[in-house]
Amino acid sequence: MTQTTTDQPISGAATDGVAATPELRSLAPHELPTLLRISEYLRRFVDWVGRFGAWFAVPMILITAFDLGVRKTGVVQIWLVENVSEYFGSTLLQELEWHSHTALFALVLGFGYIWNTHVRVDLVRENLKFRTRAWLEFIGLTMFLVPYLCVVIYFAGMYTYDSWAFNRIDSCDWWTISRLCGEVSPSLVGLGARWIIKGILVFGLFVALVAGISVWLQVAVVLFGPKHLRYPLMTLEWPEDIGTVTEGKERMDLETLVDQVEARAQARRENEAAENAAGANPGGP
Repeated sequence: MTQTTTDQPISGAATDGVAATPELRSLAPHELPTLLRISEYLRRFVDWVGRFGAWFAVPMILITAFDLGVRKTGVVQIWLVENVSEYFGSTLLQELEWHSHTALFALVLGFGYIWNTHVRVDLVRENLKFRTRAWLEFIGLTMFLVPYLCVVIYFAGMYTYDSWAFNRIDSCDWWTISRLCGEVSPSLVGLGARWIIKGILVFGLFVALVAGISVWLQVAVVLFGPKHLRYPLMTLEWPEDIGTVTEGKERMDLETLVDQVEARAQARRENEAAENAAGANPGGP
């Protein structure tokens, strides 16, 4: 998020006996209050995790494409399994596919929230005032998102621990990754150490919780802090910006939007006309 600072003064003087409304002022990063700084640190962590997790789309696509390709060859896949690695088997490839998809999905949950890119199916919210939207966000975070994620993380953690502890004999150290230690795939030729992918799911839910706390802190400052200060918002738009963005993206007005194709065609016609005029009058000044 880019922070900008304006030189607009904050007017607190009275005019004709009426206190003037403070003018809007954008805060620079070093001017942010403590709560907003904490929110920003949490947001950066969620953003970093989300950008890292997005790279799991690459192995997911490559593995899927490779699996579909070699599966049709038959002989080539059998040769790869027998001479290169068992991981070229179709079952292992398919499990690697959904492992990559799970990691991708889990690690970008919070990322999508801080950038306000989750789909909002709300016909009511778009017509509400700014503070009403902020209160809805605050109540939703306080009563639903944060408590729900805490409950889900607890049970997902137990789910992961049970997967790790399953069939863990005395010879298995806690870090051992083997088909002999912990939960494995129900397929005889599937992946082992299933607790790892379940642990990634728990971590992704934790990151989503951090994102919720980050937004909660920011919305709390919006509701209970100074009304004239401005800073980048994650899930809301300032009153003066309402209608200009949709779900974090700039709204395009088709009535006033410049047709780039037509603009380029017009520029080309003007260039051609200028060249023709220059050719018709070679001796001109």
